[in-house]
Amino acid sequence: MSYKAEISRDNPSCFLFLVDQSRSMEDEVSIGGDTQSLATGVADSINRWLQELSIKCAKSEGIRDYYNVGVFGYGQLVRPSFVGPIAGRELIPISEIADNPARLDEKTKMVPDGAGGLVEQSIRKPVWFDPIANGGTPMCKAAGEAHRVLQGWIAEHPDSFPPTCIHITDGEATDGNPTDRLNALKSLSTSDGNAMLFNIHLSANPNAKPVLFPDSPDDLPDTYSKMLFETASPLTPSMRALAREHGFDTSEDARCFVLNADLVLLVQAIDIGTRPSNVQMDDPPQETEAVVAEEEE
Repeated sequence: MSYKAEISRDNPSCFLFLVDQSRSMEDEVSIGGDTQSLATGVADSINRWLQELSIKCAKSEGIRDYYNVGVFGYGQLVRPSFVGPIAGRELIPISEIADNPARLDEKTKMVPDGAGGLVEQSIRKPVWFDPIANGGTPMCKAAGEAHRVLQGWIAEHPDSFPPTCIHITDGEATDGNPTDRLNALKSLSTSDGNAMLFNIHLSANPNAKPVLFPDSPDDLPDTYSKMLFETASPLTPSMRALAREHGFDTSEDARCFVLNADLVLLVQAIDIGTRPSNVQMDDPPQETEAVVAEEEE
């Protein structure tokens, strides 16, 4: 295990989201008093993360391309799933993503009015990825596509910080046993270490007991959850430190695996899996004209 390569414009890293878009992602969950589908919650989380990453990479002259990012959905189809001007593309520099949202969705939130009360405020949020829930769960084919894409990226960036694949699913594969393909994905490597595979299992059942970053499959409930554990990468030391920031106690053998996550845990897991500590930062992040941030009406 290395994971010490500095991430910079000349030596970027890569994030690839692999998102289950099967029919069961229509299942609804409650969060903050609102009800939404798992698919909608995942799309909101990824869009928010893309916006935040754009802001983190922003400098006075614009957004620096510390990362290439892709989102693949798998359900009725397995395909790159950005929408708008960047639709159909597999891995894209973060500056191009920031400059090309499909649209700005208007939402309202309650904010202090300065006199002890609250007032509604309209904001516009950028959208690059839409919720879809249709078809089966072709996890084997999706893992194969992810392997192809990341293998190509590594060939062009052999000495970069290894790519990270964030795999989000709520169910079992419908096209065979994905173990070999997920292990092959995890075995890809740059000179700095193996690719990171983060398996996040979602559940719409409010009574399901979450299992966070286990270090053994012994207490997992079934063969499927044990497969997701075994194919997940070990947490790196920096990931374990981030997990502790979120209040999770992890051992040195902990895996990049969460079982029965709700949408709050999803956001925390994405943060832990996508916040390496070795990005070259010459000056603090700044919002620039290129960054699509929340806009008040």
